[in-house]
Amino acid sequence: MFSTVLIANRGEIALRVARTCREMGIRTVAVCSTADEESAVTGFADSVVRIGPAAPRRSYLSAPAITEAALQTGAEAVHPGYGFLSEDPDFAEICEAGGLTFIGPPADVMARLGDKAAARRIMSEAGLPVLPGTDATGAAAAEAKRMADAVGYPLMIKAVAGGGGRGMTPVRGPREFVRAYRETRAAAKSLFGDGRVYLERLVEPARHIEVQVLCDRHGNGVHLGERDCSVQRRHQKLVEETPAAGVDRAMTERMCEAAVTGALACGFTGAGTFEFLVDGDDFHLMEINCRIQVEHPVTEMVTGIDLVREQIRIAAGLPLGFAQDEVRRHGAAIECRVNAEDPERGFAPAPGTLTAFRPPGGPFTRVDTDAYQGRRVPPHYDSLIAKVVTWGPDRDAAVARMDRALGEFTVGGPGVHTTTGLLRKVIGEPRFRRAEHTTALLREMHLGDSQGE
Repeated sequence: MFSTVLIANRGEIALRVARTCREMGIRTVAVCSTADEESAVTGFADSVVRIGPAAPRRSYLSAPAITEAALQTGAEAVHPGYGFLSEDPDFAEICEAGGLTFIGPPADVMARLGDKAAARRIMSEAGLPVLPGTDATGAAAAEAKRMADAVGYPLMIKAVAGGGGRGMTPVRGPREFVRAYRETRAAAKSLFGDGRVYLERLVEPARHIEVQVLCDRHGNGVHLGERDCSVQRRHQKLVEETPAAGVDRAMTERMCEAAVTGALACGFTGAGTFEFLVDGDDFHLMEINCRIQVEHPVTEMVTGIDLVREQIRIAAGLPLGFAQDEVRRHGAAIECRVNAEDPERGFAPAPGTLTAFRPPGGPFTRVDTDAYQGRRVPPHYDSLIAKVVTWGPDRDAAVARMDRALGEFTVGGPGVHTTTGLLRKVIGEPRFRRAEHTTALLREMHLGDSQGE
């Protein structure tokens, strides 16, 4: 087992990883930009290295700065969290070249699955169902239009290197295509440094279901069940829950089995997520995430399995400590993301100093956050302030507990707006309570700017 792990991230996920490391007796190294010098993880970790200014490209996205910090502090492994460099195969290779263990899948696996179009092809060959679509293309607009006409409308233009809900444009008819194609390619080049895109049939409305998998380096793989992530705005998740209510159980079992099959087929190791769209009696693979997910706590709440601990054990070369038939799920859990955003202004970021911050507590209530009263929410990063997670013996109990928890949550400050009120409206919506919601729910409820859902 590692004696020291460097956490190459910030915010709540950095603190969450540090806590598991401490429980495992592992020394932690936190990194921070100048904007995060007073963050919670810098006070919790065993040592801290300032790696650069606030701009992510000069700090949290700087592979040289992070690897140098790891080597200087005697770290043996690097945990990338989610976002930033977590799915960057070049960073994984740099770590390995420096004698550091990257806590995640092998670089070559990440490279194959990070290319979303290539991942579609690999998984199709492994027998997983995928939506009608194309391979990666950088073709001229006229040629791409012919490809789009063959796929059929509505469709989605997706950046090959996209992720986190970015680099995706829905096209509902042929007249919209050329403009959308050019704009998406330009955005993909700007965001990800790769202007290639692929086309995929758009299914709407649909349910967005993902499956959590764990695979070790000894050929063993398991799933920990599914999560419903259908409540979204601009393809970014707001509410996640497990199990997926209102979805046929036999179908979710097939999805879970398909995810493990796909993971083992490509040599995946670590914690990963297979994301599917469910349309009636059919499901289709969308993409694969090669990292821990923001919403992983709901799976932990129903299984009792610490996913970060499993990531670390797998990276250290240990086999999974349990088989598929030993995984037990109990009750239901739901997570709501409280973001520093103003739903009344199209979910515009609304950072500032938190003059009030009193998170909820109580039975079976978990709050993952690095915020505290007096902390400034920086404008340079993701707007997530906290994740509120509740468990109940059934879905109704978990949702009722969430409503109580969100009602308790006091958070604010000059210029600070949050999504708390919107989240309470969502979980109180009759269609959500009946588990009849889809990815179109926010648009149908006329909540905020949900354009693109």
